[in-house]
Amino acid sequence: MAKEIRLGDQVVGKGHPTYIVAEIGINHNGDLNIAKRMIHAAQYAHVNAVKFQKRTPRICVPLEEQKKMRETPWGYMSYLEYRERVEFGEAEYREIDALCKELDIDWFASVWDEEAVDFLEVFNPIAYKVPSASLTDHDLLTKLLRTGRPIILSTGMSTMDQIREAVGRIGDMDRLLITHSTSAYPCNPDELNLRMIPTLDAAFDCPVGYSGHEVGLIPSVVSVSLGACMIERHFTLDRAMWGTDQAASVEPQGMEKLVKYVRVTEEALGDGVKKVYDDELPSLQKLRRVK
Repeated sequence: MAKEIRLGDQVVGKGHPTYIVAEIGINHNGDLNIAKRMIHAAQYAHVNAVKFQKRTPRICVPLEEQKKMRETPWGYMSYLEYRERVEFGEAEYREIDALCKELDIDWFASVWDEEAVDFLEVFNPIAYKVPSASLTDHDLLTKLLRTGRPIILSTGMSTMDQIREAVGRIGDMDRLLITHSTSAYPCNPDELNLRMIPTLDAAFDCPVGYSGHEVGLIPSVVSVSLGACMIERHFTLDRAMWGTDQAASVEPQGMEKLVKYVRVTEEALGDGVKKVYDDELPSLQKLRRVK
């Protein structure tokens, strides 16, 4: 059985074009106009989808963290207040949904709690992403399974046993895509461990992708040669913007390059069958002395 999944109108899996996701996440800093500019820039770069993050802060932020104070561009506030400040509500997501439909670009979101699933269901998302932090939230996995939608499972901060248990809870391999990830922002090259992509591919009967948090583009491109059928990278208008994810993000010109490099890599990988190409024939006639 082919390892593939449908995201929107595209089949994702071996033998199909790599599905490329620009994760806007919370890099919009709660500003809808910034989010719209990012969607336009992502569409111009020819990515397949943009992704957001949806939380219910009072549920997702641990109690011991909620009252901790921090400096923000909007003043000195508690961590819970900050999380609520950057969270989009229904009005913002309706504008995001309308713009993505106008530009013909897919969108979906990571969901961090069960209320976030209920919130997003009204938008008929193409899939749900389980963030690495929620891989062990089995109630959330059960909730997502009941929606009937594709599930993308990120595996940062997790052991193989935890991944196996999460996959077992989901059960339906026809709706599952696993992404290898290391949850450091940015991630050092010696902790990327890209060889986990073929390891996950051998362990599970579903497509495998890569969610990268490195600086630069090379590891993400290499992931395609190792079998990643989906690439997700954090996206920003400017890496100097305020926010914890900005440093591990790709700017618009970088995203354009990433898409181009991935498409060239797909062509260059070929089919693994040795042959003499037509473009080699002049060299063959001119250079080979013994035939």
